[in-house]
Amino acid sequence: IQRRQEIHVVMGNEACDLDSTVSALALAYFLAQSAPAPGAAVVPVLNIPRADFALRTETTFLLRDRGIPAASLIFRDEIDLGGLHHAGLLSLTLVDHHVLPGADAALEEAVVEVLDHRPLERDRGAPCQVTVEPVGSCATLVTERILQGPPGVLDATTAALLHGTILLDCINLSPAAGKVTPRDVACVSLLEERFPELPARDAVFRALQAAKFDVTGLTTEQMLRKDLKVLSSDEVVVPISGVFEDLETFLRRPGLLQDLEAFCQGRGYAGLVAMTVSFNERHEPTRKIAVYSRQEPLRGTLCRALEEATTPSLLLQPLPSPWPCVAAYAQGNAVAARKKVLPILRAAL
Repeated sequence: IQRRQEIHVVMGNEACDLDSTVSALALAYFLAQSAPAPGAAVVPVLNIPRADFALRTETTFLLRDRGIPAASLIFRDEIDLGGLHHAGLLSLTLVDHHVLPGADAALEEAVVEVLDHRPLERDRGAPCQVTVEPVGSCATLVTERILQGPPGVLDATTAALLHGTILLDCINLSPAAGKVTPRDVACVSLLEERFPELPARDAVFRALQAAKFDVTGLTTEQMLRKDLKVLSSDEVVVPISGVFEDLETFLRRPGLLQDLEAFCQGRGYAGLVAMTVSFNERHEPTRKIAVYSRQEPLRGTLCRALEEATTPSLLLQPLPSPWPCVAAYAQGNAVAARKKVLPILRAAL
C-alpha cells in the first residue's frame, strides 16, 4: 500500500478445498507467466487463516508431494484485501465461487474475473469476465484456460496439481458418482498426453481420497472447520460443513451436543448443517445430512427447505437422531453434492 503497488489477487472460496487452492495457484501462475508487460503483481491467496491449513489434509498432501512448501503460500489472514481495495490497488479474480460472503461484500467492486463450475446465482455486469460452466472441477476450467494460452507456460508441477485435483473432484472420472463431464475427461487425457510421467490415475486418486478422509485425531470442532462454507441472511449466520465420516458415527461422538453448541456460540452461528459423504469400492457416494439448531423455528425452516426442494430434489428419508435439536436424513439423490444444496439453503434463509 505504501509503495502503491497494484495487486491482482486470485482467490478460491472460503472452504479452501483442493479445487479452490489449486485453481488459485495454477491460474495465478499462468497470469503471472503470460502477462505481456510487468503490471500488477499476481498473488494467489488461500481463503483461510494459515492456522486452518493443516486441516486440509488432501491439499497439504498433494502440495508436499509436489515439493511446494507451505511457507511459500499466502493465506487470507496475511494480506489486507480491504486495505488494498480502499487504496484502489486491488483487482480480484474469483475461482471456484462467484458470490463473495457477506463479510467480503465491499470487495465485490474489485472483481474483474470469475471462473466457476456451480450454477450462476447472480449476474455480473461488464467489465467483469465471467466463465461459469457445469464441469466436475473448477481445475478443468483453469486447465482449459492455460492450454489456450501461450505454449510453454504449463510445467510438470502445475500439470500434476491440476491432474490430481480433477481426479479427486470427479471421483476418478467415475460416471456413477455423477460429477464428471466429457470436458473433465478431456483435460485429464490432455495433461497425461503432455506429461506422460504423471502417475497412474488410480494411484493418484486413492492417495488423495485417503488423505481427504483421514480424520484420525480431529476434534469435532476441527472436523466441522475442515470443509466449511458459511451462509448468512440479515438475521442469521449458518455454516454448512462437509464431514468425511458416516453420519451415525459422527452423531455418536462423545460430547457431540456440547461441541456443536460451543462451535456455534463461539462464532455467532444460529445453527449448523453437516453433510456427510462416503464412497463404496465402485466410487458410488452415500450422502447424509444433519441439521442442528437450538432454535426450533430455524431448524424447521432449514429442514422444510431441504425436504421440499425440487431443483434438485434431494429425496430425503428421515433417520433416527439421538438429539431432539438435531434432525438427520439419508439423502436418496446421492449425486446432489453441497454445491447443489447451498442455493436451496441460501434461498430458505
